[in-house]
Amino acid sequence: MLSEIEALRETAGDEINKAGSLKDVQDLKVKYLGKKGLLTVKLRSMGAIPPEERRAFGSLINEAKSYLESAITSQENRFRSDELNQSLRIEKIDVTVPGRYIPAGQLHPSTKVLDELITIFTGLGFTVAEGPEVELDFYNFEALNMPKEHPARDMQDTFYVSDDVVLRTHTSSVQVRTMEKTPPPLRVIAPGKVYRCDADVSHIPMFHQLEGFMVDKNIRMSDLKGVLELFIHRVFGSNTSIRLRPSFFPFTEPSAEIDMSCVICGGKGCNVCSQTGWIEILGAGMINPRIYEMAGYAPDKYTGFAFGLGIERVAMLKYGIDDIRLFPENDRRFLAQF
Repeated sequence: MLSEIEALRETAGDEINKAGSLKDVQDLKVKYLGKKGLLTVKLRSMGAIPPEERRAFGSLINEAKSYLESAITSQENRFRSDELNQSLRIEKIDVTVPGRYIPAGQLHPSTKVLDELITIFTGLGFTVAEGPEVELDFYNFEALNMPKEHPARDMQDTFYVSDDVVLRTHTSSVQVRTMEKTPPPLRVIAPGKVYRCDADVSHIPMFHQLEGFMVDKNIRMSDLKGVLELFIHRVFGSNTSIRLRPSFFPFTEPSAEIDMSCVICGGKGCNVCSQTGWIEILGAGMINPRIYEMAGYAPDKYTGFAFGLGIERVAMLKYGIDDIRLFPENDRRFLAQF
């Protein structure tokens, strides 16, 4: 029996010393020193050893166990040290190397202008309202005094989802929805995406618009002019003049196109303003009494104004951009300028 212990110790020692990896060492540890390991089994058989041989047997098997444990620990430390050194060689970091430049993100010019306009109008007491982009024909046209087959619809060719559902052509539909649910006084802006069948240097099929309206007692055209003049001055500078030209919109009466003095030539005349000194910026007017009737307001009691402007149109004038199609392309060379 003693000779078996010595042979087991010698065999195990050789296998441990020849192990090729940390896993091999751990497997040998289980093989010889685990609960069912070869040396453990020998130790549990001590009860079958004659009493006079037990002392020598116990001493020998304990020496073998200590030897194997020491050999296993030594090999484990060696392999762990080798793995650590290899990791340090592969994953080392040269702290003297300059760091890589990571460019910071930035807001799209449309978003920057939209945020600026929202800040201006909320500072005047307007609240922000939103509505669905896929809109019912009723809210997009009929409730805005454009019944079916009305020629005014030709001004806003649009995308139809079905006979009674469209991609909204303006955020004016939010005006109707808001007035339908909220009694006056109202002071609201409605920013959002709108859709029209247009595609050239000054039109794209999807763009951003901001609708604004105010309803209360004794609201006049002069109030509209004052609000829009302040907006123009905040965005383009206090030296920018505005003028109102008579126009037509089905949902306002009277209606006006709002022009501002050309930001390129300062009103002197250039190619951008066709030598007129003026650039059209938005449409506006006093809310048509028929809109009040559809919303359930008393036309003889309340008056109000509404205006609508394209965010990309403002951004083009503010930043001197000559092609609106640059906005949705997301060319980083273009966006990096802002």
